[in-house]
Amino acid sequence: MAKYRHALPQMSGDFFLADGGIETTLIFLEGMDLPFFAAFHLFRTQQGEEALRKYFRTYAELAQKHRSGLVLETATWRASADWGSKLGYTADELAEVNRRSVAMLEDIRADYQAADVPVVISGCIGPRGDGYVPAALMSVTQAEDYHSLQVQTFAGTAVDLVTAITMNYVEEAVGLARAAKNVQMPVVISLTVETDGRLPTGQPLGEAIKQIDAATGDYPSYFMINCAHPSHFSAVVDRDQPWKDRIHGLRANASKLSHAELNEALELDAGDPEALGRDYAMLKGRHLKCLNVFGGCCGTDHRHVDQMALHCLPLFGSAA
Repeated sequence: MAKYRHALPQMSGDFFLADGGIETTLIFLEGMDLPFFAAFHLFRTQQGEEALRKYFRTYAELAQKHRSGLVLETATWRASADWGSKLGYTADELAEVNRRSVAMLEDIRADYQAADVPVVISGCIGPRGDGYVPAALMSVTQAEDYHSLQVQTFAGTAVDLVTAITMNYVEEAVGLARAAKNVQMPVVISLTVETDGRLPTGQPLGEAIKQIDAATGDYPSYFMINCAHPSHFSAVVDRDQPWKDRIHGLRANASKLSHAELNEALELDAGDPEALGRDYAMLKGRHLKCLNVFGGCCGTDHRHVDQMALHCLPLFGSAA
């Protein structure tokens, strides 16, 4: 059963870590083969499963080191019907790998959770299409129908919430949120932006958040930004707007490259971990007062997340 489904610990405003860029870490640092960026595909071998377990334990150890909360995302960003079909998975096999992803995090939670290290398990759901390019757009109803199967699978597991990662247009985010609402599953919506701070559709970030809230009755527990460098959106969140208080999480890229440039990159751009930590502290201290979930996206690993903790924990009144 879910441990926190009706009272998510991170809603208290306390400091929580999340993991980094799982796919880029596994590909570039661990030498794993991830067709279609599908980390869940590693469950097909013992070596792959061990690589996933090592990855998540690294972040659990970081949370233990800093005595902080931790949000663990399942390795299931690509574990939905269309992507599973590309990899030859049946519907039953796909449901089973989603459940296995949760079970792995349950084991890690059992090993690392303590009174001062609450561990939250999130079922990660990615976009139906490309995470960077909003092509073949769905209607809200189509998106609700498409994502319902994965949401319902997670609803039968120990996940505390589901998180829609790298949403690049509003209709898909609304449909996914409604699918979660249908089964009373808490949901977090994480939007991605381009170098101008707007969604890939050109919609301003604030307008997207307000539209999603209006269409779902403010159902998302909170919003996040992921797969963009802080320099891409810091000016957008510089102004005093009520919608900024809906942003509680950040999973930024290490690189300042655009999505198009990242798509063509053959080498990992890990940026500067310490500088990224300072960027997070600047955003928390000046612009995003409700920010309390700190993780990474493309190019980030445990070094970046460690720097986030070192620079941001003091802003919460207690350092590690």
